[in-house]
Amino acid sequence: MKNKTIDSVIKNTWQAIARMYNEEASKYGATMALGYALLNIDKEGTPSTALAPRLGMEATSLTRTLKTMEEKELILKKKNPKDGRGVNIYLTELGIQKRALSKDTVLKFNDKLLETFSQQEIDNFIEMSEKIQELISSKKIY
Repeated sequence: MKNKTIDSVIKNTWQAIARMYNEEASKYGATMALGYALLNIDKEGTPSTALAPRLGMEATSLTRTLKTMEEKELILKKKNPKDGRGVNIYLTELGIQKRALSKDTVLKFNDKLLETFSQQEIDNFIEMSEKIQELISSKKIY
């Protein structure tokens, strides 16, 4: 294709962001997926069943991520007190520290984008992204 398609621009941009985050995370023996998971675990604990939808992950990928996080002593699993069949995920002290590091990394990138682009450009980008998601979720394309 001579011209770039919108989806290829989105894909290439996301891949560049993922590489950037993985490069930064590797300095701390982590990955972007691990950092993202840390950011989505509430300090009061999170049911494991709530994590997959938050992270947009399949159950098998989440299981591997949680196993790695447990091995790195970033999380603890405890029975859900409200539902004995389920498990809640809690951050350890190390997990809380790594969560703060992940948050700082994301906010630093966000701040750089806010410095680089005008508010109008950011608003336009968000509006367009939301409309694309709406088109996809409403099945109005195929």
